[in-house]
Amino acid sequence: MRALVVTLLMCVLFAGHSALAAGADKANPDKATTMAAAPSTDTKAPATTPQPAATTKDATPAASPALEAELEQLRQLLESQQAALKTQQEEIEALKTQLGGRGSNMASTIAPSSAAAASSGSTPEAAIAVAGTQYGGSDQNSDQKSPLSFKIGAANFTPGGFVDFTSYTRTTNVGSGIGTSFGSIPFNNASAGQGGQTESRFSAQNSRVSLKAEAAVGGGNITGYVETDFLGNAPSNLNVTSNSNTLRMRLYFADYRHGKWEMLAGQDWSMLTPNRVGEGVLPTDIFYSQDMDTNYQVGLVWARQAQFRLLYHPTDRWTMGLSFENPDQYTGSAVTFPECFSGTNKPCTSQANQVDQGTSTTSPAVFPDIVVKVARDQHIGDKNWHFELAGVTSQYRLFTPTSASMGGPGSSQSATGGGVSFNMNLEMFKNFHLIADTFWSDGEGRYIFGLGPNFIVNQNPTSLNYYPSLVHAGSGIGGFEWQFTKKSMFYGYYGGAYYGRTVGLDPLATGNPPIGYGFTGSSGTNNRAIQEGTLGVIQTFWKDPSYGALQLITQASYVTRAPWYVGVGDPKNAHTTMFYLDLRYVLP
Repeated sequence: MRALVVTLLMCVLFAGHSALAAGADKANPDKATTMAAAPSTDTKAPATTPQPAATTKDATPAASPALEAELEQLRQLLESQQAALKTQQEEIEALKTQLGGRGSNMASTIAPSSAAAASSGSTPEAAIAVAGTQYGGSDQNSDQKSPLSFKIGAANFTPGGFVDFTSYTRTTNVGSGIGTSFGSIPFNNASAGQGGQTESRFSAQNSRVSLKAEAAVGGGNITGYVETDFLGNAPSNLNVTSNSNTLRMRLYFADYRHGKWEMLAGQDWSMLTPNRVGEGVLPTDIFYSQDMDTNYQVGLVWARQAQFRLLYHPTDRWTMGLSFENPDQYTGSAVTFPECFSGTNKPCTSQANQVDQGTSTTSPAVFPDIVVKVARDQHIGDKNWHFELAGVTSQYRLFTPTSASMGGPGSSQSATGGGVSFNMNLEMFKNFHLIADTFWSDGEGRYIFGLGPNFIVNQNPTSLNYYPSLVHAGSGIGGFEWQFTKKSMFYGYYGGAYYGRTVGLDPLATGNPPIGYGFTGSSGTNNRAIQEGTLGVIQTFWKDPSYGALQLITQASYVTRAPWYVGVGDPKNAHTTMFYLDLRYVLP
């Protein structure tokens, strides 16, 4: 069929060349006379009537009868060639119709694919698409429209999410469900109760539903995004009969970008959470590991909270952001308070509602947390190296009523916490990413998954006023993600968190006992260091833009927890080995 098309095209070219040659001869009488004897291609051509050639002294001689006949023959030849060209054109159109799908496939092979264009694109977002990202999937942010997408008015809506069947096993009964409570892993020595047991369960809680809406508004683009799962506050009889897992809001925000400026309002990942690229706001732009554990990896700095974010993109490589985020006067349940503050020393009234011990939503707040971040995406060949520097500051305030100060005037004492983070995500070679995240702070421990307090409550021995004393806290993660085939990813991380000792004395209690965090004799939940090593594989069995993907996700982790003080007879640390096996269907 291809040979026939080529032959026809050669005929067309030859006919066109003959026509041009004939036209040239018509303009050149000398060449025309040499063709006087050429027979006509049309046997029905009418005979010409000879005319006498009239000449004058200065005029060009009139055309001879032989020349007139030759010109008529040329005209007839051109007409016949035009008819032949029309026939050939009709045949070519018929061949194109017959080729049909094969022609479109040939065209798609010749045209550059969007993936290839993305790999050499000028923006870091185009260069850093992480194949195999399990949470949400990198395809959800690609240019290819989901078959589930629909349009209402000027807005495009794209549903997303996945269905999970998760099996998890721990060698120590942590008792926290699919997400591991790293800070309260029980000791498993001979005298242990809960820690002497193992646990193994099935769950569908991590299944997820999302909806993204996009529209062009006011010369810019607006994106609305909502994401939910079923890890909300569980009923006490969850595992008895119905397994009625509770729907909860993970993310819910609107993001508007106009030129180099971008604005977000709603609940999103904290801007302090590491990015994979730029300071993107969608889940695929965020690094929160590939772990199946819904509390992710020890050492990760993260939060999902309400915020107002302003971003500036001076170039495709640089992004600068400022975010005002929901604050929290967090101490957790491990801190020991002065007796007067807790209300156990009369006539003091309890002031424990001034802080969040992990169970309160009514603790006061002075001012929103302020997060700033600068990100740089540097192309190394066709690979992207992502660097970012971020900082956070928080305000804490405690009020001392008259009853606590033994008749003195009420007063407030404040403290300012702060932390800094430096993170890298580097593609060292094709589809192999090296990851390094660091964080150090005074008074920002809750951003390390709340594994320790932001501050303790101290009490001045003279004025008896309460005041916050900040707790040093730091964390880090080192790891890799390697998409070593189109369907297989291998990943590994090592992460750790550290909380410093912060101690005071209770001025009103008998004997002035120590208070705070990490003192001798403190609770076994006063953690000094928590560490976790993780390895995992994500295997995609099949993936189709029209039908979604089927994946098997595995994770194996070893976690250790070392308190500041260990009681007599207890081991030096608590530990557990965890295994996750997850079968996931990802919506297209």
